[in-house]
Amino acid sequence: MRFVYADNGATTPVSKKVVEAIIPYMTEHYGNPSSLYEIGQTAHRAVEKARQQVAAALNADANEIYFTSGGSEADNWAIRGAALLGAKKGKKHIITSKIEHHAVLHTLDKLEKEGFTVTYLDVYDNGIVKAEDVEKAITDETCLVTIMFANNEIGTIQPIEEIGAICRSKGVLFHTDAVQAVGHVKVDVKQQNIDMLSLSGHKFHATKGIGALYCKKGIRLPNLIEGGAQEKGRRAGTENVPGIVGLGVAITDMCENLEENAKKVAALRDRLFEGASKITHSRINGDREKRLPGNFSMCFEGVEGESLLLMLDFKGVCASSGSACTSGSLDPSHVLLAIGLKHEVAHGSLRLSLSEYNTDEDVDHILEVLPPIIERLRSMSPLWDHIMEQEKEIN
Repeated sequence: MRFVYADNGATTPVSKKVVEAIIPYMTEHYGNPSSLYEIGQTAHRAVEKARQQVAAALNADANEIYFTSGGSEADNWAIRGAALLGAKKGKKHIITSKIEHHAVLHTLDKLEKEGFTVTYLDVYDNGIVKAEDVEKAITDETCLVTIMFANNEIGTIQPIEEIGAICRSKGVLFHTDAVQAVGHVKVDVKQQNIDMLSLSGHKFHATKGIGALYCKKGIRLPNLIEGGAQEKGRRAGTENVPGIVGLGVAITDMCENLEENAKKVAALRDRLFEGASKITHSRINGDREKRLPGNFSMCFEGVEGESLLLMLDFKGVCASSGSACTSGSLDPSHVLLAIGLKHEVAHGSLRLSLSEYNTDEDVDHILEVLPPIIERLRSMSPLWDHIMEQEKEIN
């Protein structure tokens, strides 16, 4: 049976270049980067080289990059830190969107319990926030706007540069969760007026457990972890040297090949859309054009998403219904509800996220097994029977 990995939005396989780069830092150059002897300083130089690589990929300065355990930690640090900075000035209002990752939404929920007010902006049926809505929501009390760069479920890319420009003109900090975007679309923190940005290495072929926060020079976020001088004293703890080295290699490789990879992956995605759209009572989620190259998101009426995933797995296809971080939840996706879908439609969602490792043969296999799976699930679905009865009445 053919095996197709189509859940790169959840995590990606570690590239051979990354594996080759990190092994020496687990076997030969294993010193503590804070140690003064040579084996420690070798590790220290590797960490700083990776910091420069991450900075170059974002068009930032190396001293603006802080290594974290991943995107969720970076989101928490940026949002809570900016909130505390704002509170010192008497500003306790934050603006976000209804389709953010739970690392953002749950952090904001806690801040609301601590006395902050949060405006949750609507998105439209195309899954995109309007910059003018952000501008209208900003008040004299606003200390932070946090809008994700690209959505993890439906792949829609937000007008980041425009939102950033509005925030800059209003003197409001702007953070973006770019976990799904970095390595897949162009990210330029200077051009796009970004003050803080979160990223995670395992979304672009680095290892799990390593990420970074870009924080523009001059923004003095409170320390995340006390106890040592690492990361300029802001995040104590011995650095994950192999992970950091791999992050630098992966982000450099992805950005050097970004246009070529995006063109290839988008073509595969479009073939999937073309084929799957032939299935009756299906719909594409999110904007058709302003989306990540590898993101395929559709809903199929009369189908339960979890059953769809299990049957695809039986056919060798790894997929998801939305965010991997909420895969244990039986509730419909908050993202799909935010773009106006009914509960029963949102339950039938399928996300396929492709990478440059996928092939035409992978797409052929998916399009071969998907229609009969949906047909079988619908044959067992009372909801599908109800949909068909309604159609007969209308006709």
